[in-house]
Amino acid sequence: MTERTLHPPVPRRTAFWHRFGTHRGAVAGMVIFALIILAVLVGPWVWPLDPAQIDIAAKTQGPSSAHPLGTDQLGRDLLAGLLAGGRVSLLVGLVAMGLAVGLGTLVGVTAGLLRRWDAPLMRLTDLFLSLPLLPLLMVAIMLWRDSLRAQFGPETGIFILIVGAIGLTSWMQTARIVRGEVLSLREREFVIAATALGTRPFAMIRRHILPNVLGPILVSATLGVGHAILTESALSFLGLGFPSDVPSWGRMLFDGTHYMTLTPARVVWPGLAISLTVLSVNYIGDGLRDALDPRWTRPVRR
Repeated sequence: MTERTLHPPVPRRTAFWHRFGTHRGAVAGMVIFALIILAVLVGPWVWPLDPAQIDIAAKTQGPSSAHPLGTDQLGRDLLAGLLAGGRVSLLVGLVAMGLAVGLGTLVGVTAGLLRRWDAPLMRLTDLFLSLPLLPLLMVAIMLWRDSLRAQFGPETGIFILIVGAIGLTSWMQTARIVRGEVLSLREREFVIAATALGTRPFAMIRRHILPNVLGPILVSATLGVGHAILTESALSFLGLGFPSDVPSWGRMLFDGTHYMTLTPARVVWPGLAISLTVLSVNYIGDGLRDALDPRWTRPVRR
């Protein structure tokens, strides 16, 4: 007989980080995304120029020591605008993602646990999935833009409108994923035992359901950030996003299209920032999906 060496179980956190670390794209994406966040948060202290400061004498200049990325048609510094626009675009992505994931989780858990609500909620989800989202967002912004700007101000009103519009039209994928996970958990022994013991629905969700569907929710959240940033950039590029005095990466693209032949860098830098951010977030989502996959078969080294 051969002796088997019994190893103590690997802690779940250690196994998670090992699995995530084996995904090189996810590690690179996390590094790039962390650098982008660090740049937009710390950058204004390192480069303190006001992105709204107008200097007509320095308009439409190329890269120089005074303006490393050049200036726009009003003499505003593009580096300062890129840093300020990153804060706006990332904030829109994170808040809209939080709204979409929260609403999708609520719909998915309700549909998975309550049989009588399953069919109506899933038909509602299918209805939203069948809608052309970009035209719907454009119509919503055209209808409520002026009223929200008058009530909350031009910056806050547009932010609430864009975040609400993106969040309320991006929850469907999360709802379907969470519902599928809840349907499988509902037949597990520990859930059946908790039901037999008289556990209340809210306690059931808090103690048994949400901890076991947290993995798919995290993956959906990371992918939702990239989707929200792209959607906001598309709306701003179409002229339906933030006003010109509130920089965002999509707005910078929209403003730079009229000067592409004169200063191509005006569309290269915000486009590169959007691409790197969305690509890094998507790779992080892929790494989280692999790290949280219960079917992982490769051994974890201690």
